[in-house]
Amino acid sequence: MSFAMSLEQMKEELKKRLKPSRFRHSLGVEETAVFLADRFGVDEEQARVAGLLHDCAREFRNEDMVKEAEKRGIAIGEVERSMPLLLHADIGAQRVREIYGVDDKDVSQAIARHTVGGPQMTKLDKIIWYADMIEPGRDFPGVDELRKLAKTASLDEMLLAGLSHSIIFVVKKGHLVHPATVLARNEILLSQQHEAEDGKNS
Repeated sequence: MSFAMSLEQMKEELKKRLKPSRFRHSLGVEETAVFLADRFGVDEEQARVAGLLHDCAREFRNEDMVKEAEKRGIAIGEVERSMPLLLHADIGAQRVREIYGVDDKDVSQAIARHTVGGPQMTKLDKIIWYADMIEPGRDFPGVDELRKLAKTASLDEMLLAGLSHSIIFVVKKGHLVHPATVLARNEILLSQQHEAEDGKNS
């Protein structure tokens, strides 16, 4: 884990590059990620930095995302070409090293996965994904229930609820559902099924 900048320096740099509302959101995700990291025994500094910088690539305009991704050799699927905004997660995973001096694979991966999830998510991945969904500035139907889960449920139960909510929302909007989101949800469901079967057989 290597951070070339102090947290305050990161905040100052991020503040210069993001819209005020996006910067406030980033501070909210940082705060929420630290709470969840403390609850689930994850490194607080990694959670803080990943939460703060998760949206650092939102400094780019939506129409520039494909160009920025291609510049960095990021794979672009059909879903991303249809919804270029999704690429901000993968671009951000590299941007943290380019601009903020963060050389930490775990932090980069959590940033890369904070939008659509993915297979075999780590605790840090899950925390940043969920913190992004429930930070104090978020206001959508069902967010209060998701916030309650953050205090009572297991990490996988929280994520399952969040992924299900996200998929339903995207489907109702008539948008494409990213395969990584479905994969992440199925993986948790299958894991729970296996645990239940093992419990019966023991």
